[in-house]
Amino acid sequence: MSDIRIDKYLWAVRLFKTRSLATDACRAGKIKMNGLPVKASHEISEGEIYELNIEQMHRTVQVKALLANRVGAKLVENYLTDLTPVEEYERIQMARQYGFEKRDRGAGRPTKRDRREIEEFKYY
Repeated sequence: MSDIRIDKYLWAVRLFKTRSLATDACRAGKIKMNGLPVKASHEISEGEIYELNIEQMHRTVQVKALLANRVGAKLVENYLTDLTPVEEYERIQMARQYGFEKRDRGAGRPTKRDRREIEEFKYY
């Protein structure tokens, strides 16, 4: 079982809802290994570390074991180690709590400066 594609693995460990979403993320350069984007057909092996940008979260995961089929959520920890720093989870939690995209009614559209500040807060 050494020829598992990265898109199939990411789908199997429930990081993406569908395999096509995992493939699209690879094509968009959101899956990286050693700082370089990987193609969806990249074959993975145990011990490799990948960086993923899923929505607004920057995750780092390590492959523990290979698998061919999708597993239940409780079994994911047998195949994947999450190396994402706690600060990243706190940043996302804080963003959800304070609702960074809420604007007062009647405030109008955000200016270019406002949009840049929002983007910086959301993605960095």
